[in-house]
Amino acid sequence: MKNPSSKLRIYSAITALYILSIIILSCQNKISVIPKSDLLTLPSLTVRDFKTVLSDSGRIQLVMSSSLVEKYDKVDPQYAEFRTGIKVVLFNIKKDSVLVTAKYAKCTNNNLWELRDSVVVINENNEKLETELLFWNQEKDLIYTDRFVKMTSEDEVSQGIGFESDSHLTKRRIFKVTAIIYLKDEK
Repeated sequence: MKNPSSKLRIYSAITALYILSIIILSCQNKISVIPKSDLLTLPSLTVRDFKTVLSDSGRIQLVMSSSLVEKYDKVDPQYAEFRTGIKVVLFNIKKDSVLVTAKYAKCTNNNLWELRDSVVVINENNEKLETELLFWNQEKDLIYTDRFVKMTSEDEVSQGIGFESDSHLTKRRIFKVTAIIYLKDEK
């Protein structure tokens, strides 16, 4: 008969070998490498409840606010995205203001804005522009679109396809007018 201590050693060796093989086989390198392309899709800066005031020589030119701003500067061109919407108040030299709202906005680093989804511009004369897509070249003070627009003033409602104007809606032009509705009777 074999020695009981040798049986114990054999069982211990088999058990240790079994446990060791389970540990070796179950260990894997689970750290995955994040592809560089995925890093480029992430914002480099995220700001919640954003509000900024732009002034020149002590005169306020613009007040902008949004509940969420994401800045992407690892792509070309760099841009800021306002996925939850934006509100902008523009001021001119006479301190008249224009209110611009949209449910989505994007601004590239060359000050070209793209406003989408329920875009509304209301100037100091309470004239209102409504569209679904509007571009704003901030350097040229030019807003434009090739989409349907509705321009409402105190006297009339004009509708059409395509629009161009300065940001205060004073030098405006609808390209393909589809309707003009006069709100006040002629005397």
